[in-house]
Amino acid sequence: MNEFDLLRKIRERVARPDDRVLVAAGDDAAVVRPAGSVSVTSVDIFVEGVHFRLVTTSLRDLGHKCLAASLSDIAAMGATGGEAYLAVGLPDHLGERETLELAEGAAALAAEHGVTICGGDLTRADELFVAVTVVGYAEATDRLVTRGGARAGDLVGVTGALGGSGAGLILLERKPPGIDIQAGERLLDRHLRPRPLLEAGRALAAAGVSAMLDVSDGVASDLERLCEQSGVGVEVQLDALPVDEGVAEVAAAAGVDQLDLAAGAGEDYELLFTAPPARVAEMEAAAEQAGVTVTWIGVVREGEGVRLLAADGTERRLQGWDHLARRSGPAAPA
Repeated sequence: MNEFDLLRKIRERVARPDDRVLVAAGDDAAVVRPAGSVSVTSVDIFVEGVHFRLVTTSLRDLGHKCLAASLSDIAAMGATGGEAYLAVGLPDHLGERETLELAEGAAALAAEHGVTICGGDLTRADELFVAVTVVGYAEATDRLVTRGGARAGDLVGVTGALGGSGAGLILLERKPPGIDIQAGERLLDRHLRPRPLLEAGRALAAAGVSAMLDVSDGVASDLERLCEQSGVGVEVQLDALPVDEGVAEVAAAAGVDQLDLAAGAGEDYELLFTAPPARVAEMEAAAEQAGVTVTWIGVVREGEGVRLLAADGTERRLQGWDHLARRSGPAAPA
């Protein structure tokens, strides 16, 4: 496998005409005309054995998922997707075919969202890794949303449903019996091919959310980060969590609590946000217009940290994904 021939073939698969891009892959650096007055940049690393296993995912799905996770960060800021850059470390057992499959998976998702893959890098590595940088744009800073704007009295909302990705991973790893085939396929899709909610992120930002982030590591962990940045505390009613269809059945078959999946498994890439009670109707209307639902799951309080409350008022301790831990959560890779 020749590096330069492979790079040329990758460029052929990811190239997409775009007026913003003046110099794309193939030169020393990309040259881009910004699509807005403010740029938003996110960097993610995905490592074999930590974030994925090649025995349970195709390279095409991996390319899709890595880019989707990074675009989800752009969505959580309320920005529009712009450019993406992928750096890939290839172990000896992967060749040209697998590398091109990975590029094709990322390119297909990029095209769906008007994103241009402008370049990246290739190197040899002991384990496969994919490092993704994405750049998004907004017309002004006041169009963006951070994690730091939540205030006491705000409500906590989340789009869509939770736990589907974690249940999909259990289906891949453990293959519990007795799961409906159609439900299982949908949960596998939730895990392997997540959808970044760029339109919903822009709609919620325009409607006036006070703080927002995406559900990448699980509601329990992600809300902790929001609390830290906003200097507040949050109470979540666990029985209010919108649990994805089929999660309860997978959890029961695998012998885990469905709340561990809904609040702790992560990788659902829904949007988790806070908003003043007076803006509830606007939030729900904006979300509906963008094709997603909103569920109100808690409230922001004075103080610090996250309290996860069961229906009887008792507090539960649930943990999300920790990228530096060897294991975290019932669905995490060993």
